[in-house]
Amino acid sequence: MTTISAEIERRLAALQPTHLEVRNDSDRHRGHAGHDGTGESHFTVSIVSEAFAGKSRVQRQRAVYAALGDLMERIHALAIAAAAPGEPLPER
Repeated sequence: MTTISAEIERRLAALQPTHLEVRNDSDRHRGHAGHDGTGESHFTVSIVSEAFAGKSRVQRQRAVYAALGDLMERIHALAIAAAAPGEPLPER
């Protein structure tokens, strides 16, 4: 069975990132709302892609959500740090 982390990486490859980091933050949320006990409910994604050039923060987040599609139904929380090449990644 594919982990959600691996599936996030696979789907975000569609944005042709030059940098992609998927961090599973689920353990930090144990006992909080949305933590489903699977260990795969909360994530942080850091991604750099030319697809984000000239896009607003909201447009970048929408592009990530679109690439993830129905996988978002299985994710309780997703923090996104998205940048175009040459831009600093926002802190997450």
